[in-house]
Amino acid sequence: LFSSNMHCIGSKLPSAVRLCQRLCIQPLSGAAQAPQPIVKAVLPDLPYDYSALEPVISADIMRLHHQKHHATYVNNFNSAQETLAAALAAGKTSDIIAVQAALRFNGGGHVNHSIFWKNLSPQGGGEPSRFLLEAVNRDFGSFSKFQEQMSAAAVGVQGSGWAWLGYNFKTDRLQIATCANQDPLKATTGLEPLLGIDVWEHAYYLQYKNVRPDYVKSIWKVINWDDVENRLDQAKSGGVKLA
Repeated sequence: LFSSNMHCIGSKLPSAVRLCQRLCIQPLSGAAQAPQPIVKAVLPDLPYDYSALEPVISADIMRLHHQKHHATYVNNFNSAQETLAAALAAGKTSDIIAVQAALRFNGGGHVNHSIFWKNLSPQGGGEPSRFLLEAVNRDFGSFSKFQEQMSAAAVGVQGSGWAWLGYNFKTDRLQIATCANQDPLKATTGLEPLLGIDVWEHAYYLQYKNVRPDYVKSIWKVINWDDVENRLDQAKSGGVKLA
């Protein structure tokens, strides 16, 4: 069974340039060049009302999380793109390097949350359908064992970060991973993100205080398994956008 955790931290992480390439930023060339068109990130609408996930996640949390936190990642990422474009055009290597952290953090925040909103649904919960359930049973032994491992990974994240269920293209297996801060799963591990649990405190503190395990236990009631399965199907047939 291929279910060991992978962490998105360490010396083997690809540079933020790889993330930029995935988000329509021109790669580094080492020489001054004409400015390239910037494809700005856009804050997506939620596919449900802010109160739709209650009582699992309150409307106040959802509104703050979406309108403030995600919106800030989008705005800061777009600003960082402009800084990078200017640095590339001027051939200023130091400026190019300096903006990488902002691109990684804010671009990752945008990617992660764009997946997270669709991973949740007022009609969620229960177990996935046969196609996904068979894969879960194969790679983790059972759905309950998968939930236990995924929950433990989420609760165990030190500080802020994410727990993910990803698809490993090389092994054709599902895999659990954890990422620090807003590191995006695919750009840092190669795993296709299928299901993410946000364990930053802003995702739960207003409602669950500092008891992260209660939040993680409750969030399973609103997991949109149709979306997770659709992402797996797309990964197997050629990949998904914005990840």
